[in-house]
Amino acid sequence: MVLALLLALLLAPLPARAEIEPGDLTLTVTPELNGGAVPYPREMVLLRIHGVYKQPIMLEEVIQPTLANFTWTQLGRDHWSRTKLPDGQSALAFDRTVAVFPHHAGDFTIEPFTHKLTVNDAGARRVVEVRSNPIPFPVAAWTAPTGGPDAKEPWWLPARDVTISDTWSQDPETVKLGETVRRTVTLEAQGMVAEGLPPRPVMRTRGILTFAGPVARETLITPSGPVARATYVWDVKPGVPEVIPLDAITIPWFDTGTRTMREAEIPARQIGGGLPDRETDLAPPVRGGPLAAAAAALAAFGLGLALLGFGAARGRRRLAAPARRALHRAARTGDPVRFRAAVDAALRAAPDLAGLWRARPETAARLAALDRAVYGGGDAPVPDLPALARDLSRGVRGPAPVAAGRLRPLDGPA
Repeated sequence: MVLALLLALLLAPLPARAEIEPGDLTLTVTPELNGGAVPYPREMVLLRIHGVYKQPIMLEEVIQPTLANFTWTQLGRDHWSRTKLPDGQSALAFDRTVAVFPHHAGDFTIEPFTHKLTVNDAGARRVVEVRSNPIPFPVAAWTAPTGGPDAKEPWWLPARDVTISDTWSQDPETVKLGETVRRTVTLEAQGMVAEGLPPRPVMRTRGILTFAGPVARETLITPSGPVARATYVWDVKPGVPEVIPLDAITIPWFDTGTRTMREAEIPARQIGGGLPDRETDLAPPVRGGPLAAAAAALAAFGLGLALLGFGAARGRRRLAAPARRALHRAARTGDPVRFRAAVDAALRAAPDLAGLWRARPETAARLAALDRAVYGGGDAPVPDLPALARDLSRGVRGPAPVAAGRLRPLDGPA
């Protein structure tokens, strides 16, 4: 009923024509090729179906071909509008968008679409069928040595663009043994429907328990085409008291605009090892009985001896959590200059760590490789920046820094 009322409103100003002439009713189907190139199997191609009708229309029905060798889905509802032709005449415009996904390589044909119209022909109702032309539709075979539509791994993901967001219910570096934190990763792909997005990535490492939640998928219809979204959820629980590194997860995808393979990344993080971020962690301890008071007094005595130089403190030193996060962010960009700037900022905040890093041969070698990549004129290879960020984020044993204003003994270290 709503469609009938809409058509009645659109048709009201159109004058009745004496008879149907050639060109009064036209229907075209145009494939929207990604980058103007022949598509690969399982790559989405939009079919833009457009009709222009000068005659008043009372009823209509689109008869779609079987689309053998394709999976297809209609994107949104049909759209009717009023348009002006080059000769100044007024007409109705019909638009429908269908996304098709070829199953395999080969030379195919999109058979004609048929628009069955009931028109007013000189005051009489008349049923006419307007047909589009058949369209040749070649599908290219994947020739690269790896990947592609037929490979089991990695997942074939052709899209115009892919973005990833990674959120946690709390900072994972503040999670303690036995606590649970929820990680939510949202993957969005432009020019793709949700059914084509990959399954949940595998997030598994030593020392943690993970409980995967259901995957939520949806397709958003936009003027430029569909946007597919998948949301993956894990509940993560550390099982050991040590710092647990989570490696980055790489998701390869095919850029349909540039026709090249690219990569999106779920960033690396770490569980534990950071500063507390809750008020309960910073609250003063509950007062205990006489034994607790005696233990506290003994600990205070030992601390006082350490501060007086009774023995050299060789604790575990590491960067603060903000500096570690800055290193990981810079490493994910793959830019050695930006990463070197993050290292400089970290050293300004903790200058005593420079010597401790240089004392570790593996760390020193990676830092030297980074300096060659930044200052060597562009010929030196860039080291593994995420690995270097993880290395610099780990704790390192060494003497505590000398307090400001305290002079070192003249006859040797205390």
